[in-house]
Amino acid sequence: MLNSLSSNVVLAKARTMYGRRLKQADYNDLLKCRTVGEVAGYLKSHTAYSQALAGVMENQIHRGELEARLKQKLVGDYASLCKYEVEVDRHFSRFFIQHEEIEFVLHTILSVNAGVRKERSYPQFSYLSHESRLDFKVLSRVRTYAELLRALEGTPYRKLLEPFSPKDGKLVDYAGAEHALYFNLYSGILDIIRSHFFGGTRKQLFTIFNAYMDLHNYVRIIRLKTNYGCGPQTIRKLLLPSGALSRKTMEEMVSADSEQGVQAALERTDIGRKAFKLEGSYLSEIPMRMNYEICCHYIDFSTHPTVVLISYIFLCEAEMKDIITIVEGIRYQLSPGEIRKLLISAGAQIQE
Repeated sequence: MLNSLSSNVVLAKARTMYGRRLKQADYNDLLKCRTVGEVAGYLKSHTAYSQALAGVMENQIHRGELEARLKQKLVGDYASLCKYEVEVDRHFSRFFIQHEEIEFVLHTILSVNAGVRKERSYPQFSYLSHESRLDFKVLSRVRTYAELLRALEGTPYRKLLEPFSPKDGKLVDYAGAEHALYFNLYSGILDIIRSHFFGGTRKQLFTIFNAYMDLHNYVRIIRLKTNYGCGPQTIRKLLLPSGALSRKTMEEMVSADSEQGVQAALERTDIGRKAFKLEGSYLSEIPMRMNYEICCHYIDFSTHPTVVLISYIFLCEAEMKDIITIVEGIRYQLSPGEIRKLLISAGAQIQE
């Protein structure tokens, strides 16, 4: 009886919170903003982000602080829902934290490769200060790869990144380091789903994560072929764990001699046919847009609390990415129409 009540609370609460998402009118108004302050002011005055942005000085806020505030709200929403769904908190909380940790570590590697000597800012990661095992202040001062490895002592990232220590003054193998970190992350989440969830919950969770990984691999294969001229042997070493795609399909994509060949191989699959129906998708956006479509469906129709909760988190992340995209578009003086094309959330894909 208690489990049933808890499940109903999660389903109702997550869907209620999702109902407070940005609507088409909100996106229209946000696209009219011309500064970060105007975006923050609108979100504070007219949306569910009001509490997260309370006390913000709109004429002083910058992109990093805004992103930190938005992510802090997401952490709060997640914690609120996990009070009723402890299985998610027990098994998925580290996944979301690790994803953010990896982003900062990779940002640090880019700075090392670029020879940046000054201390780096980390405001958008400040919300993790009580959750993460990383010391962001120490990492922000890292100048060499050896310093990075020392800063990561006592974390699983140290062992994963040790093989990429550069030699003879060469740059860090960023692609290899990125692959090692994300392969470990997604392998871990697949193991969690396989070991701790069953029936419809397991099936739907696999649908969410498999689709993302398969489409991410599709994007990566094309980029490695067209941008870097990589051959099949190199490409195989830089892919995420394969999701639902068969080994034959993956090999066809890896071995294809053109972007059209890779696309043709994916188009013969169910996930490929669905992905290519998404309108206006740039190559890099396909995994996120497909993830958005799947999670929109599950938050409305799934009867499994874990799936609804995870869908809510991914949908919120997509909305936050859209807000930051709008801010970046303003920064680079893109027109509202140009910015609109870059947005992920289906609610934002409206005609001018």
